Amino acid sequence: MPPRELADCLVIGAGPAGMTAGLYLRRFHRAVTVVGGDDSRAALIPVSHNYPGFPDGIPGTALLERLRRQLAEVDGEVAMGRVDALARIDQGFEARIGDETVRARTVVMATGILDREPRVPGIADLRERGLLRQCPICDGYEFTGRRIAVVGAGEHGAREALFLRNYSERVAFIAIDDAHVPPEAAAARLRARGIDVLRGEVAAATPEGDGVRVELAGGTSHAFDVLYAALGATPRADLARALGAATDDIGALVVDAHCRTTVPGVYAAGDVVQGLDQLAVSVGQAAIAATAIHNDLRARGL
Repeated sequence: MPPRELADCLVIGAGPAGMTAGLYLRRFHRAVTVVGGDDSRAALIPVSHNYPGFPDGIPGTALLERLRRQLAEVDGEVAMGRVDALARIDQGFEARIGDETVRARTVVMATGILDREPRVPGIADLRERGLLRQCPICDGYEFTGRRIAVVGAGEHGAREALFLRNYSERVAFIAIDDAHVPPEAAAARLRARGIDVLRGEVAAATPEGDGVRVELAGGTSHAFDVLYAALGATPRADLARALGAATDDIGALVVDAHCRTTVPGVYAAGDVVQGLDQLAVSVGQAAIAATAIHNDLRARGL
């Protein structure tokens, strides 16, 4: 198909960050194309209780639907699809989306991250029931005083368990396998805070009543109210990195105070950016990025 006319901005990603960027840009009367699929991390949130303005909480799917409706109110929409390639052109950037080509003066990377989950039997069922969690900042409060299992790897997993100890005295750390047992110094810090360090690989993690039953290699099993995965995440930064954008030590995009990456014309917002992976942060970064784009284009007489 022939390329569409040049847009002011191409937003890659249709989660809270991407749709917020699209909303702001449309309200600046900018021509914007928002491209995304149905794989937003926000859709996995059973109910968010720490997103401001929703005292009763809001499911991730409901938040995404509200954002789609709000974007539609300013004649914006999400084009379903995936950007397969992104390249520089004289006027800005060209993206290939299946058989279609989209061109834009600027790009917002709102591609998010991919959480690493334990690859053990029962995990998918736990996720569907809201018993597998990834973000203690988001929902640790809801498990105050409860039995919490942290399945993690090395130092990162140990830090997560120590963070969750703020919410409950009943926290246990389990290394996902023998290759990821935390160093003894980290294990000692866990024990000093009263965190059980359980030995043995995770063989299965399945729902049991309102909680979770974790079975370890060797035959032992333990009951918990919730399981936190602390295996880290992979930023979806390949498209920006291919253009030369700088990333930090975990692969997240490095941006300045106006959410500009190190590639002129490429901005980023949300979990793909270095920093705190929170809904409130994502939409704030999107607002900053969109405003910077509008002002940067104005400075160019566009």
